[in-house]
Amino acid sequence: MAEVSMCSSSGSTELTPEEERIMIRDIALAAEANTKEGDVFYLITQRWWQHWIEYVNQDQPVGGANDGSSFAEIYDSFGSSMLKRPAIIDNSDLIYDAASEDSGMGIEIHDTLLEGRDYVLLPQEVWNQLYLWYGGGPTLARKVISAGLSQTELAVEVYPLRLQLLEVPKGDRSTMRISKKETIGELHRRACEIFGLNLEQVCIWDYYGHRKHALMNDMDKTLDDANLQMDQDILVEIISHGNNNASDGCASYVQDNGTADKEATSISLEPSKSNLNVAGGMSNKGMSKTEVVQSQNQTSSIRELDNASGHTGVSTRGSSCGLTGLLNLGNTCFMNSAIQCLVHTPEFARYFREDYHQEINWQNPLGMVGELAMAFGDLLRKLWAPGRTSVAPRPFKAKLARFAPQFSGYNQHDSQELLAFLLDGLHEDLNRVKHKPYIKSRDADGRPDEEVADEYWANHIARNDSIIVDVCQGQYKSTLVCPVCNKVSVTFDPFMYLSLPLQSTTTCTMTVTVFTSDGSKLPSTLTVTVPKQGRCRDLIQALNGTCSLKQNEKLLLAEVRDHLIHRFLEDPLISLSTIKDDSHIVAYKIPKLTKNTKYIQLVHRSQEQVTSDAHKMSGWRAFGTPLVSVVSSDGPVKKVYLERIVKRVLSPLAKIGTLMDTDVTDSTMSHAGEDSAETCTSSMNSNDPKSKVMEPLELPLQLLNEDNVCIDLSSGEEAVQLPSSSSVTVYLDWSQKLLKKFDTCHLENLPEVFKSGPVLKKARTEPLSLYSCLESFLREEPLVPEDMWFCPECKERRQASKKLDLWRLPEVLVIHLKRFSYSRSMKHKLETFVNFPIHDFELTNYVANKNSSQRQLYELYALTNHYGSMGSGHYTAHIKLIEENRWYNFDDSHISLINEEEVKSAAAYVLFYRRVKTEDVSVSNGVQTCASTQK
Repeated sequence: MAEVSMCSSSGSTELTPEEERIMIRDIALAAEANTKEGDVFYLITQRWWQHWIEYVNQDQPVGGANDGSSFAEIYDSFGSSMLKRPAIIDNSDLIYDAASEDSGMGIEIHDTLLEGRDYVLLPQEVWNQLYLWYGGGPTLARKVISAGLSQTELAVEVYPLRLQLLEVPKGDRSTMRISKKETIGELHRRACEIFGLNLEQVCIWDYYGHRKHALMNDMDKTLDDANLQMDQDILVEIISHGNNNASDGCASYVQDNGTADKEATSISLEPSKSNLNVAGGMSNKGMSKTEVVQSQNQTSSIRELDNASGHTGVSTRGSSCGLTGLLNLGNTCFMNSAIQCLVHTPEFARYFREDYHQEINWQNPLGMVGELAMAFGDLLRKLWAPGRTSVAPRPFKAKLARFAPQFSGYNQHDSQELLAFLLDGLHEDLNRVKHKPYIKSRDADGRPDEEVADEYWANHIARNDSIIVDVCQGQYKSTLVCPVCNKVSVTFDPFMYLSLPLQSTTTCTMTVTVFTSDGSKLPSTLTVTVPKQGRCRDLIQALNGTCSLKQNEKLLLAEVRDHLIHRFLEDPLISLSTIKDDSHIVAYKIPKLTKNTKYIQLVHRSQEQVTSDAHKMSGWRAFGTPLVSVVSSDGPVKKVYLERIVKRVLSPLAKIGTLMDTDVTDSTMSHAGEDSAETCTSSMNSNDPKSKVMEPLELPLQLLNEDNVCIDLSSGEEAVQLPSSSSVTVYLDWSQKLLKKFDTCHLENLPEVFKSGPVLKKARTEPLSLYSCLESFLREEPLVPEDMWFCPECKERRQASKKLDLWRLPEVLVIHLKRFSYSRSMKHKLETFVNFPIHDFELTNYVANKNSSQRQLYELYALTNHYGSMGSGHYTAHIKLIEENRWYNFDDSHISLINEEEVKSAAAYVLFYRRVKTEDVSVSNGVQTCASTQK
C-alpha cells in the first residue's frame, strides 16, 4: 500500500463536532465562491468523508439526500447518531498499490471511480484544514481546468491524459500522465526527461492509431487543441545524428503504416514498468521482455504489444468470422454491446466491408466530417477479420469522445442513448444528399392518407438518403386532435427506432364512494382493481361492472379535497397516477347529459364558532362530501324546482318522519323551467298518520351566481338565471335543527384512495407481452403540458390528444424497452420480464396502411441486455450468426455459445428484428397469408 502519513493537531481535539462542521462549512463557502482555473482540488474517499459528515452532524436533525445542492450545502445534509471521531484520512481504496509510484506517473487512482460514489472533491483550503486535524493520505491533488464547447465552464481534471510513449529506434516504452491543458512544449520536455534525451535530439509525433498523424512542433499549442486522447501513443523519435532540423531530420525508423524500417530488423521492446491495470484489462505486471522480429507477414510490434497488454477475454483466434470480442476499456460494456449488435446487422456488415468511402459526405455540417463513419467501418472490419484476438476499441472510443463528449471518460452510460447517437451520426456522415433542399410540408387538408404519407416520405428522402435510412428508418402516422375545436392534424414522420413503455401488468386497488342523484339509494363504498398505470377509463370500466347502471345513466368521477370538488375526472385519458393518495374519489350516478344541461354541486356548510380576543364570531365552513345532480340550463329555473332537486338528492339521508317532496322525474329535469308543482307528491305514504301532522321541509339554500354572489333560493317562486359555467354551486347551510333530521354520517369520513395497498407476499409481476407494449405505445394519449400543441384553428396552445400509428416499417426494426425512468429525486429501473417473440413477430395488423399487401413479419437476430442497477449495471449482447443459425453471448471479450431458450430474459433492453422475406403473399377477407417463407 502507498505510505499514509500520520499527523494531527493538538488544537483539533479542542474542537467539538459542531465547531468542526461550522469551520469547514465557512471555508467551503468562501472557496466555492472564488473557484477559478488553476485552483487545486483534492480527492478524498467517500467512505471517510461520509464518516466525518455523520460525526459532525450527530446533533443535527436528520436531513435528506443532497439533490443538486451546492458544494457547501452537503455539510448540512446528513444526520446520524454516530459519535466516534474518524481516524486518519485513508485514501488507499482510491489508488493502485504502491508500485505504481515507480512508473514516474506518481500515485495512480483506479480508472473507474465515480464522484459521489467513490470520492468527493474538496477545495484546497478544506483539504488543508482536514489534513491539519486528522493527517493521513495519500494526497491526491487535481487542478481546475476550463471545459465545455465554449471553454468557459470549470471542471476538475480528475483523470489527466495518460499517454503511451514509444522511443525509436531503441523501442523503449513508458507511460506518463499530463494535463490536456499543458503545451506540446511541456510534453516534449517531459518525454526527453523520461528517456534521458536532449531536446535537440528528439521530435515527437501524434501516433494515434499507430500512424504518424502529425509532427508535434507547435510548442505553444495545448494537448487539448492537438486532440490527443486518453491512452493514445506518442512517438518519441531520435533525430538522425548531425541533423538538427526536427521537421526534416526525423529518421524514418517507423513508416507511416506503423511498421518498422527494414534497417531495424530486430527491436527489443521493454514493457511498461507500471503495474497499472490497463483500463478494463489485466495487469502486465511480471510480463517478460518481448522480442518481436519484424517481417512483412507480421503485425507491427507496437500493435502486438497493444493487444498483449490489453487482452482479457478468451482468445477467439481461428474462430469463425464475426466471433471477435471487444475489450472493456473501463465501463465500456454499454458501447461494446451496442457495437456488436450493429456490426452483426447483415446489411451493415456487407456495406462497411465493401468500399463505402465514396458515399462519405465530407461537407455535411450535421455530420462528423466522415470520421465517425470511417472509425466505425475500421472497427467493423477488425471484428469480421478471421483469426483475430479480441479488439481494443480505443481509436473508436477516442473518436466517439471527440464528437460526443457525453460519452467520454470511463463512466457507465446508457447503451440505447449511444445507439441513437451512432445511428444518427452514421447517417449524417453517409448521407448521399450533398445539398439539402428546403421543402415545406403541406397539410393533409382531407387528402387520402396514402397520398400524404408518400409526399412526406419523398420530402424526407430528398434530404436524407443513406444506408441507415435504407435499413433502419420507418414512418409514423401522427394524429393530433384539439380538445376544444376538434381540429384534426395528420402528419407522417420518420422514425429510427421504437421506444416502447413497459406498462406493468401489476394491479392496485382504488376505493370509491358511489352516490346516486335520483334519491334511490344510500351512498356505498366500492373497492375495485385497476391497472397500476391505468387511466380514468379503466376505473370507470371497473365500476361499471360493479354498479347497477340504468340504460340512461352514467358515472361521473370527481376528486374531492377539503370537502370540495377539486376537479371532475371526465377525460377518460387522465392517468390515475395523477390522483393523490390522500384524496377521496367519488362517483355520481347521473342521467346521461342532454343538450343544455348543467351539473349542480351541492356543497354542505356548518356553522363554526371562532373566539377572538374581543368577542365571539360565527362563520360557515364546508364539511362532508358535495352531492351532484343535473339541471336544465335552457332559460331561467324556478327556485322551487332547484329546491326539489336538492331534496331528491338528500332523500336517502332523511331520518324517518322527515317530510320530503321529491317527485322530480327525469322528464321534468329536462324541462326544468316548467312548473312541475302539480306533478310533485309526498314521498311519505299519504295513509301514514304521521304525515298528516308534518310540515314540508324547508332548506336554507343559496345559489352562487355569475358574480360570485349568493342568491337565497328559499324566498318565493320566482325564477333565477343560472351561471354560464358548466357547473353550478348551491350551498346548503345546516343548522343544528336540520342536522337532527338527516343522517349526515354518510357524507363524512370517506375512505382515501389507497392506490398502493399492501403487497401480498405471493403477488408477482405478470409477464408482459411485447405486443402489449406496442399497443400501449400506439394508444391515444394526451400530450404532457410541456408539449402542448398550437392549434391552427383556435390559434391557441392546447393539450391535444395524440395517436400514433405505424405506417411504413423498415428492413431492420430496432425496439427499445423503456426500463429506466428518471426524476429529480429518483432513478428507477423496471425489471419486468417482457415476453418477446424470437420468430414470427407479426406486425401486419399494426400497420395503418391497409393498401399495403406486404406481410410484416420479423425475426429477432440481436439484442442488448442490462443487468443490475442503474449506476453499477453491466451490458451484454446476444447475437445470432445467421449463416450458422446459432446464438452467441457477447460479454465484452468473452464469447460463448448459448441455446435459443437462453435469449429471453428480464434483462432484455434493445431488440433488433429483421424483416423476413416472403413470397406469394395473398390477402383474403382482410387476413394475410404467406404460402412460403424464407428465413
